[in-house]
Amino acid sequence: MSGHSKWHSIKHKKGAADKARGKLFAVLIRQIEVAARAGGGDPDSNATLRTMISKARDNSVPSDTIQRAIRRGTGEEEGGNYEAINYEGYAPNGVAVYVQCLSDNRNRTGAEIKNIFSKNGGAFAEPGAVSWQFERKGIVHVDKTAISEDDLFLMAADAGAEDIADAGDEWQVTTPPTELHAVRTAIEAEGIAVKSGALTMIPPTVVELPEEAAAKAVLRLMDALEDHDDVEAVYANFDIPEKVLEALS
Repeated sequence: MSGHSKWHSIKHKKGAADKARGKLFAVLIRQIEVAARAGGGDPDSNATLRTMISKARDNSVPSDTIQRAIRRGTGEEEGGNYEAINYEGYAPNGVAVYVQCLSDNRNRTGAEIKNIFSKNGGAFAEPGAVSWQFERKGIVHVDKTAISEDDLFLMAADAGAEDIADAGDEWQVTTPPTELHAVRTAIEAEGIAVKSGALTMIPPTVVELPEEAAAKAVLRLMDALEDHDDVEAVYANFDIPEKVLEALS
């Protein structure tokens, strides 16, 4: 797990993500609306919508809330007109940052994200400046107590998975983005519960942040971006040693 992912795990375990849970629901609902608007309301023929619905269910979004979001997306019910926008930039210490937003006002969101970078020691960048440093992948998490690493690898690999890694209490299965649903379905078909499955952006190489001050500066920007109402996800290519993470937590 990267330092960014480990930091999120620490915050979650400490209960610091309580406020973020309400925001997460809002983001998931908007993602479903946007997916339904772009590709229709049938998850069987709309892979993006199918992924967003699975992600919402993983996070306990009620079924009726999901269905209302789909209807807003297809125009059956009145709703906002959100669009997906990506922003790129640098955190302190040259860390690449990729920000995914859902906004109903492109100009406002762009100005506010740029201001967050500026106020927190970062730098806004042009499209394409850092996106090449990330690869789009599917990630499936399975509880370690449910299955052995070898058995999970064989099962997932047969369905199209690329790799499996130790992620603390969980196994983390990496897939090509197009194979996320197939791998998840294959695991669940064997009676193994999936804790979560989602598309993400993974940096093949990372910037090490061995000093507490450097880590704090980067995490300050990450937190500020994630607190913005229009931000759905923030990805960054840094890693923080376990000892420094423990000190920060």
